Formats: sequence, structure tokens, C-alpha cells
Amino acid sequence: MTDEFRIRSFAPDDIDALYAICLATGNDGDDARQMYADPRLVGEVYAGPYAVLEPASCFVTEDAQGVCGYVVGTADSRSFADHCERDWYPALRRRHPLPAVDDTSPDARMLRAIHRGYRPDPDVAPFPAHLHIDLLPHARGRGLGTALLQRFVDCIRARGATGVHLQTGLHSRHAQRFYERNGFAVLKRDARAVTYVMRLAPKPAAGT
Repeated sequence: MTDEFRIRSFAPDDIDALYAICLATGNDGDDARQMYADPRLVGEVYAGPYAVLEPASCFVTEDAQGVCGYVVGTADSRSFADHCERDWYPALRRRHPLPAVDDTSPDARMLRAIHRGYRPDPDVAPFPAHLHIDLLPHARGRGLGTALLQRFVDCIRARGATGVHLQTGLHSRHAQRFYERNGFAVLKRDARAVTYVMRLAPKPAAGT
């Protein structure tokens, strides 16, 4: 990590930057801004609920140009799912009706995700935490992803998480190599994604 970047806790004023980064990396790490008619939809699924409902588990990296990367997530995916159903998705569903059945656009895919809601996969139950991490291109290759990941892991381990999981695109080879270098192992693959998991040792007691 270079001196021109710093990592800090998420602040409420960062929310628009998180949405912008989520969209700018929303095509398997590449720019998705030309894909969506509504530029906020990707963030409403993959960034906003964490920043609003679990801000203590969110961290950003920034340089002189502003926030250029983040990690968001939760220590307890089941509790987070319930929280989203109560306090996040209802307002979005009222604002965004379900698309037509034959609508296969990226916007429609995100709208269906909003109406479907988030429920953790039972297969990842032994790894209750999960995360999303994204960096703009100019912030990559500098150790920032690893540093953000470590801040998040330290945070959730202190909150009692015994394992963490995530998904990445089936063809996102760079992301897969990143997670494997940082201790994640493949749990399973399907037609679209790879699920990674990592066990977390308890945080050592003070003075040990």
C-alpha cells in the first residue's frame, strides 16, 4: 500500500461514492455504467444495505481524488437478511415495481433481486459473515484490496464471526486469484459464480 492512499472507516458522506464505485465495477470488475438505465440499482443491492444497516463493518480507501474503493459486509448473514427485509427492501419495492416477465435487461435483473431479497445460502452456514469488495482501476495492484480485507476480517472476528464467505463471477480470474492468495478456498461453483469460504480463528485474548 502506498502513502498516497489511506484506509478508514466508512462515513455517511461516502454513500454516493460507494454507489458510483459499485456501478463502475459492476460488470465482473469492469465498468457497468453503460449497462444500466438506472445508475443506482446495482448499489441498492450490493452496497447500500451494508452502508446503511451495518456501517461499522464498512471501510473505504481514498486518495486525493476521493474514495476509490471499499469493503462492505456483515458478521452475521442471517441477521442481516432479516434486517434488510424489515428496513431496506420494502421502500425499494414500493418505488420499483417488478419488471415485465420478458424483460431481460440488467435493470430488470437488479429489480428482481430487490424483490427476491437476500437470503444466505444454507451451504455457507458455517461461514456466517460475508463481504463485497471493489476498487477503481487506479487503486488496484497496490495492496489496498488485501488491506481492506484485513480490516474487515479483524472487525468481524472481534464481533464473534467464525467464518466468512463471498461470491465472485465464474470468469473473474483476477478476483479468484486475489481471494485464493488471501486464504479463501472454493466451496462450490455454479453456472455463474464461485463461492469462496474462509474459517476465522478466534481473536486472541488481550495479554496472550
